[in-house]
Amino acid sequence: MPSVTPDTHPSTQSRQTRTQAERTATMRNTLLDATVDSLVELGYARTTTQGIARRAGVSRGAQLHHFPTKESLVVAAVEHLVEKRMGEILSVDKSRQRGIEILADAFSGPLFLAALELWVAARTDPALHEAMVPLERKITETLHSGCSDVFGDGYTSESIELSIELVRGFAVSALFRSPDADRAFRDRLLPVWESKMEHS
Repeated sequence: MPSVTPDTHPSTQSRQTRTQAERTATMRNTLLDATVDSLVELGYARTTTQGIARRAGVSRGAQLHHFPTKESLVVAAVEHLVEKRMGEILSVDKSRQRGIEILADAFSGPLFLAALELWVAARTDPALHEAMVPLERKITETLHSGCSDVFGDGYTSESIELSIELVRGFAVSALFRSPDADRAFRDRLLPVWESKMEHS
């Protein structure tokens, strides 16, 4: 009866496959995190794939293997951050924070700044615009699904959609306010909108 060597044993192959998959996932996540950092720090125009590879500490060849274009890399990075950020938001204790505040927090920090860079650049960059369309569709679907969980029953699709657009606008205008002024602005106006939602 032929023996099975360690190199060909099914369990060994499975471990090797998992290890390779884990290395690939780690490298991919490192590239995506470096991309978000670059977008936030430098903006879209000054972000380059070479610079991202340096930040991530990976070779140019490895970066191109995973993401052959700048557009594919930056779009994947924002999608990666959206998924991570929504997971954090949905884990918030909803009994201690109003739904509209939880939603507003989705449009803050690196996620919003990185996405904003892509929105502005996509206006005049056809390749980026084309790459952004499916991402924006996915973000909208993710936000709607998350809002249904955050707000609970009793809210119409239209009121949730308007809430998303409202907090997106708040986030843009916040770029021109100090953190303290923005907090006061939100504390004053968000409860007004939530009250209108509750009575609509």
